[in-house]
Amino acid sequence: MDIALKITEALACKKWQVEAAMKLIDEGNTIPFIARYRKEATGSLNDEQLRELNERLTYLRNLEEKKAQVLSSIEEQEKLTPELKAQIEAAETMVLVDDLYRPYRPKRKTRATVAKDKGLEGLANIIYLQMTDTAIEKEAESYLSEEKGVLTVDEAIAGAKDIIAENISDEADFRTKLRELTMSKGILSSSAKDAEAESVYEMYYAFSTPVSKMTGYRTLAVNRGEKENFLTVKIEAPVEDIIQYLEKQIIVRNNPYTTEILKDVIADSYERLIAPSIEREVRNALTEAAEDGAIKVFASNLEQLLMQPPIVGQVVLGWDPAFRTGCKLAVVDTTGKVLDTVVIYPTAPQNKVAEAKKTLKALIKKYGITLISVGNGTASRESELVIAELIKELDTPVQYVIVNEAGASVYSASKLATEEFPNFDVGQRSAASIARRLQDPLSELVKIDPKAIGVGQYQHDMNQKKLTAALDAVVEDSVNHVGVDLNTASAPLMEHISGINKTLAKNIVEYREANGSFKNRKELLKVPKLGPKAFEQCAGFMRISDGTNPLDATSVHPESYDIAMKLIERLGYNIDELKSGSLTGISNAVKDIKKLSAELETGTVTLTDILKELEKPARDPRDEMPKPILRGDVLEMKDLTEGMILKGTVRNVIDFGAFVDIGVHQDGLVHISEMSNKFIKHPLEVVSVGDVVQVKVLSVDLSKKRIQLTMKNI
Repeated sequence: MDIALKITEALACKKWQVEAAMKLIDEGNTIPFIARYRKEATGSLNDEQLRELNERLTYLRNLEEKKAQVLSSIEEQEKLTPELKAQIEAAETMVLVDDLYRPYRPKRKTRATVAKDKGLEGLANIIYLQMTDTAIEKEAESYLSEEKGVLTVDEAIAGAKDIIAENISDEADFRTKLRELTMSKGILSSSAKDAEAESVYEMYYAFSTPVSKMTGYRTLAVNRGEKENFLTVKIEAPVEDIIQYLEKQIIVRNNPYTTEILKDVIADSYERLIAPSIEREVRNALTEAAEDGAIKVFASNLEQLLMQPPIVGQVVLGWDPAFRTGCKLAVVDTTGKVLDTVVIYPTAPQNKVAEAKKTLKALIKKYGITLISVGNGTASRESELVIAELIKELDTPVQYVIVNEAGASVYSASKLATEEFPNFDVGQRSAASIARRLQDPLSELVKIDPKAIGVGQYQHDMNQKKLTAALDAVVEDSVNHVGVDLNTASAPLMEHISGINKTLAKNIVEYREANGSFKNRKELLKVPKLGPKAFEQCAGFMRISDGTNPLDATSVHPESYDIAMKLIERLGYNIDELKSGSLTGISNAVKDIKKLSAELETGTVTLTDILKELEKPARDPRDEMPKPILRGDVLEMKDLTEGMILKGTVRNVIDFGAFVDIGVHQDGLVHISEMSNKFIKHPLEVVSVGDVVQVKVLSVDLSKKRIQLTMKNI
């Protein structure tokens, strides 16, 4: 198989781009590095295309390995024909290779193998070929053998039928067609194991839909309902069509002695041997497609969450709400350093509101707090009411934000949090994390397992290896897209930089602590175990704001420094103007990018990237994202009325809609049908996590705590 050609067809790009990317991947380059610094080689394939390419490359290489194993096994059995070899070599999926290998796979003892041991294969061939002009009972007489245990004609015919049934089951072409028929014409149905039992799966207690129209979120829902013993799920195959197809393929002669026997065999083969495995395969295919779709949504949500803009220059009070144990507070300065921690008890059962307000006012005055970051967990609503009252009593401007605290408790109990805050309890650590995730969401959220951040659907039911790989890729891409400050970044943040692992990240921090701030990027080569290859991969993503070389503060790679310096000089500027930010408009000074590229002996894409970076050194892509909504007052669910128009923040996107925080503690649902006046296939076409959107209240159900919203006709 020409792997590069197959990937080219799948990605709809040029073959030379795929071959270049494959070579770079095989040389040990990371996806972020290739996407950012090898655009000339790959024709500017982006990180998303490169990850898809890499995934496809891994699959196809595993497929080729599987083919080699199968061919070797069949050859050892001396059963490999040129036709079979050609079929296996041409196969493009693991499923087809498995189908072709099925007849040659070493089998456990089956009814067919027992019949073969009794010498009945010849009788099976007579029936299957349909060329006899003698009654099968007569033919069977010559296969009777006391020694082999074939004592009656009926036993002989039954054994022959078992052999034919297994042969039909093992035929790759039949299985492919039956799988297609089941996928296109089959029905998936689910029913309740106990119709009286209350559960979240009640809508699936008497559910039925064509397999071809089964949506991903429904697949995952019925899978979970089945796993939790609420549902019975089955595939109703188009049996009539299937039997008709098999009979047409197998019964090629109108032989009165064999036709009825073969009809029996076909029905038995399908019902006993084929149908159960086809049902499993169809269910697996539905699940895999649903998982892949859900993982893409999860990954997109995570990316939006990680890329939320930081709120800089503000002293933040992190508030981890609770009832009985009190609300834990942490004051964090503009750099993320924890200045103070305290516990207050404004909620039940203590209800010490006045005392809590006095403490809060003292903290705000002492540290100049301008923003309160409140976790959205237990007692969040009650805490919000206290904060809103407090803000009205203050003579200095303070605002608050409700932040998604998912994962904060996981982080606060982790080894990393213990190392970071050895003298804090889990509540203090959690409050500090809640404050910091508002100041710099990316730096804080990378400390938490992405699966604990809570922006997906059915994540615990998915292929965990595949989910982890996808989410890790999102974290890696996000961190490299933003870049890190080499002199302030934590080890957990740096370990996601291209070419850097946990050990190297730790070594960089230890070197920094022992030797002081890095003065230039080349100094990275003095870090233990950080060699030239790791330096090449990471250097462009590591920034030094006050180093000896102004280019170290940009995303220009050290390998391009000579080109950047020549470019600056050629256009009549000097390097000091980069430091003062005076190179804005440098792109306008270039009249002929192709000519200049040729003169500087570099590619036009690389030169264009350098120009962009010189104009806006170390620009933060997060600045383009919507800012969080800062609040000064509180709204309660009972205050909502039909038709009310509000601003909200998208907290989660799922297959059938999006959940929007409108400031009433309970997120409202915008169903996919209420997102746009035009038809959309998925909510991600309209919204992303973190988006600030205008919504209108459709309905409010206080008893069920449900809010229905619309984004249409506002």
